[in-house]
Amino acid sequence: MATLAELIEMRDALEAARFTGVRKVAYSDGSETEYRSDAEMKRALLDLDRKIAAASGTTCAPFVTFATSKGL
Repeated sequence: MATLAELIEMRDALEAARFTGVRKVAYSDGSETEYRSDAEMKRALLDLDRKIAAASGTTCAPFVTFATSKGL
């Protein structure tokens, strides 16, 4: 399992590649990954975001609940 710093570095490299239109990402440890599509890169980013949230102890609720009233 990668450390939090490594996960953040991987996400940053993947985001930079995705926003420039490149499908091949080279990481600082010398490894490379080539993605087939932008959708595959998006799924990888979402997975990295989940792993970063789990490693840092912050998670997001999957839904929001609203409570409303007419004030009567």
